[in-house]
Amino acid sequence: MASRVKDVMTPNPVCGVPGTPLQEVAVMLLENDCGAIPVVESKDTGRPVGIVTDRDIALRAVAAGKNALDLRAVDCMTTPCKTVSEDMSLDECVAMMEGNKVRRMVVVDDSGAVCGIVSQADLALKGDEQKVAEVVRSVSEPAKAAHGRPSAA
Repeated sequence: MASRVKDVMTPNPVCGVPGTPLQEVAVMLLENDCGAIPVVESKDTGRPVGIVTDRDIALRAVAAGKNALDLRAVDCMTTPCKTVSEDMSLDECVAMMEGNKVRRMVVVDDSGAVCGIVSQADLALKGDEQKVAEVVRSVSEPAKAAHGRPSAA
């Protein structure tokens, strides 16, 4: 049974930088069959400054009526980027996912550089069934949107 983040994470995720064209970020999502791309301050440091999800692109670019071809990762990324340590217990990681209502956490090494990502899918494939159910239930609870109806998170 997996007990640490490093036991379930997807290692070495592809990353963008703030200036990465949004279309390129979308291609990264497609080619890597994933739902999020961490954004790092530079390829040299690998320190996360944000994350771009497929939902961020849909809501912050397309739904907002912006031309996605004119945008960069920085224009759509969620910041600050929530992170966990690769040596953190899986229970702590799950609690952070639930507390922040996020479907994935960026994993950093001792130097603060991105070394992995933990998603609900990683938990489902390698984690405890109870933990998966808790995260999905907690993260999927509708949040009240500005217009008073639950958001489509």
